Amino acid sequence: MLDRTFAALSDPTRRALLARLSERDLSISELAQPLAMSLPAVMKHVDVLCSAGLVTRSKTGRTVACRLCAGPMQEAMQWLGRYERFWSASLDRLAAFVEEESDPVAPEDGVTASRSTRPAAMRGRRAKKAGG
Repeated sequence: MLDRTFAALSDPTRRALLARLSERDLSISELAQPLAMSLPAVMKHVDVLCSAGLVTRSKTGRTVACRLCAGPMQEAMQWLGRYERFWSASLDRLAAFVEEESDPVAPEDGVTASRSTRPAAMRGRRAKKAGG
């Protein structure tokens, strides 16, 4: 089921449909209204969302109403949560680097400490950008 969830979420149109359904239940025609695509195309996207368990449909007369089911997204978040420590460590390093860059200390030789402690590869990139 996790594969279907990620496959369904990989498409920007389907993510937009889910965002609209997070506000309230909508009919297929209401979902299609702001999109520049045909009703059958929207219905195909809704079919993918339904097969992933992200949307349920109910029919009243000729109207098909769609409702968001967030359970599969919660399962995906739990799976992604296992890797949060990798993101957190990277973001902590980025925050430390940004803080270091924004608060340079000028040593006696006139070169800022943040620039002198920057890795050589990064100094080269900045020099190339500045030079052309």
